[in-house]
Amino acid sequence: MWVQRLMWIAWPAFLVAAVLEMVVFAFVDPSDLHWFGSPLALSREAVYTLAFFVFWAATMVSSALTTLLAMSPFEVNRCPIPEGERPSDCAKSGNCG
Repeated sequence: MWVQRLMWIAWPAFLVAAVLEMVVFAFVDPSDLHWFGSPLALSREAVYTLAFFVFWAATMVSSALTTLLAMSPFEVNRCPIPEGERPSDCAKSGNCG
């Protein structure tokens, strides 16, 4: 189940990061970028690569938040430990499974 959720997060984020990469670098030349007033000491390919991974990470956070908010209350509140092995504080909250 977690592998499926990871793919729900990673695949759309990958596609959006690819589109963002194309849109941003259609208007921005990596050789014109500056960091604290000095030009970047990276090649164009390095800037493209770093930007893609930054875009991918940002969109993965967005997708992960959406996936988290889509979980049902049962999924969030259930006790993952079998009934006979639960600590006393989990058993007090009623039937967790």
